Amino acid sequence: MSAYKTYSRSSASLAGGGGGETWSQDLRPHLQRWLSSWIDVVAPCPWGATTGLHVAEARERQVARPLYTPDERARRDASAWTIVQGVLAPVQFLAFAVSVGLVVRYLITGEGYGLATASILVKTLLLYTIMITGSIWEKVVFGKWLFAPSFFWEDVFSMLVLALQTAYLASLLFGFASHVQQMEIAMAAYAAYAINATQFILKLRQARLEGMRKPARVSHGAPSGSAA
Repeated sequence: MSAYKTYSRSSASLAGGGGGETWSQDLRPHLQRWLSSWIDVVAPCPWGATTGLHVAEARERQVARPLYTPDERARRDASAWTIVQGVLAPVQFLAFAVSVGLVVRYLITGEGYGLATASILVKTLLLYTIMITGSIWEKVVFGKWLFAPSFFWEDVFSMLVLALQTAYLASLLFGFASHVQQMEIAMAAYAAYAINATQFILKLRQARLEGMRKPARVSHGAPSGSAA
């Protein structure tokens, strides 16, 4: 009998104006969640389908994700390719600095084209080498040859540097650019490389800070353990 009365009241409320509004308010959050999840599947976006719905969660995931997980850090420290990258990176930067001086000298004075060209070729050879070894290192540490999440934008800019350096090689080999234009292409590649090098320096600093915080947490808990 009580069930019949409840059904009667529900029917009456749906027939009236006020109950229908309450029913629609109860249904609206479910529809919003369903629509949000459906859009995330069809066209995923880091900000979420509904404004403000997933932003906090996305930011928390982004902040919480360290540069290296404990397993990735262990593989990085154990890999010989880490040493190779640590040697090649400063060597490439030194070649870059010398080459910039020679290229600028040629652009200003018109002299030293051969030296400037040789320096660009050395820099290009080092770039190709560090790209190959870096890809192997990334595969060993992160399980991906390129574009691992921790170094995604660094790899994007590395591709830009590689494309510009290759364009310089093509202009040199096939002669479709003047000497001055060749040097301008090289300088564009060097500008992109400077940005790319800055990205990696910032990531190196981030890795060191994360490595320092971890021992700090362990040492902080050590006295209580020893006291026990």
